[in-house]
Amino acid sequence: MSLALFRGPLVSSLRFSPQRLLATVAYPGSLTSTSLIRHDWTRQEIQNIYDIPLLDLVFRAATIHRQNHDPSKIQLCTLMNIKTGGCSEDCSYCSQSSRYSTPTKASKLLDIEPVLEAARTAKANGSTRFCMGAAWRDLAGRKRGFERILQMVREVRGMGMEVCTTLGMLSPEQARQLKEAGLTAYNHNLDTSREFYPKVITSRSYDERLDTISAVREAGISVCSGGILGLGESDQDRVGLIHEVANMPEHPESFPVNALVPIQGTPLENNERVAYHTLVRTIATARIVLPGTIIRLAAGRNTLSDSEQAMCFMSGANAVFTGEKMLTTPCSPWDEDKAMMSKWGLEGMGSFEQKSVARKEGLGAVRADGTPEQSSEAITRN
Repeated sequence: MSLALFRGPLVSSLRFSPQRLLATVAYPGSLTSTSLIRHDWTRQEIQNIYDIPLLDLVFRAATIHRQNHDPSKIQLCTLMNIKTGGCSEDCSYCSQSSRYSTPTKASKLLDIEPVLEAARTAKANGSTRFCMGAAWRDLAGRKRGFERILQMVREVRGMGMEVCTTLGMLSPEQARQLKEAGLTAYNHNLDTSREFYPKVITSRSYDERLDTISAVREAGISVCSGGILGLGESDQDRVGLIHEVANMPEHPESFPVNALVPIQGTPLENNERVAYHTLVRTIATARIVLPGTIIRLAAGRNTLSDSEQAMCFMSGANAVFTGEKMLTTPCSPWDEDKAMMSKWGLEGMGSFEQKSVARKEGLGAVRADGTPEQSSEAITRN
């Protein structure tokens, strides 16, 4: 391989070494590389990466992906709405806001057993992370509901699955209780750049979102935080989002990349779908800047062909939502995803196989087959 392929203004900022590049063209023996992890990215550096000609950008991202991850592994996640609609927030993209007239009807928090049955089904179909979402601003005044959710977390964790929730804003004490119940990760998206954010949401500030992420991180829970493309933002806003998470004290464990699904009745119902090349460019840039993070191809994936998804995986995406539905929007079903993954030579990632997750969970080393070296009792301790 000629190193001329890597000439350009970004070589120094990406900190490549010839030895590492040549050693990682083939599947590397060790999948852990921290030499590229930085927390001091400037916005201009990230913009320069984003603006690289697309095929060169994908090539660079694919190289870094192979330095830090097994490129044959995709994390399969299933997301379930455990409390739908009636949210007081004014997120312009969301059908669950009580401020808009949409097809989504409000419902109460589900009982525990239907949620556990859904988790069992997800696990039987190959999902290793089960995510539960509730359409709330926060948990204030919801003590009984929160206790029910804590029990859901304990039960799903007891199945040996990773558990994620998205419940709105959290206090440090609520984050601590979720950690004690066995929560693996907490999703709290920043959605877009700080500058563009007020054009999308006014009922919750950007800093309030960052405060929740800080509470989650300090409780020892893995952070899942990304954004939505197609809100009307610019390329600079996409760069701003990546810059924000890249300079956190810890990079998020996972970075969801959502393509807006315009929903009737919301202020963004007439937005055009984000261009495919923009989706790929954002994934590739995130992979370079967040080398150890899981990049999750999230909402809108069901509109992509298998070949388009393959390019996203080549660019560094290594997680998807799969199953019957993703909150209130369509999702690619398990059978279709299994067929696609088989076609491209991909396989599912095991529970707790992501090294940063295993470390936060105190599970120690991970075997070659992706299972933690500690006993199953350690995984289901809660």
